[in-house]
Amino acid sequence: MFDLGSHGGFIVAAYGFTILTMAALVGNAIRDRVAQRRALRRFGEDRR
Repeated sequence: MFDLGSHGGFIVAAYGFTILTMAALVGNAIRDRVAQRRALRRFGEDRR
């Protein structure tokens, strides 16, 4: 595949950590969006 030299383990670990962090941030944004929509829907129902 690729010859990453003696720092290969560190490079792969850094990319893996970055991918996991980005996935967690996207997941958190999606979860927050769902919660905000639910709260806004309840707020609209309470005002009627």
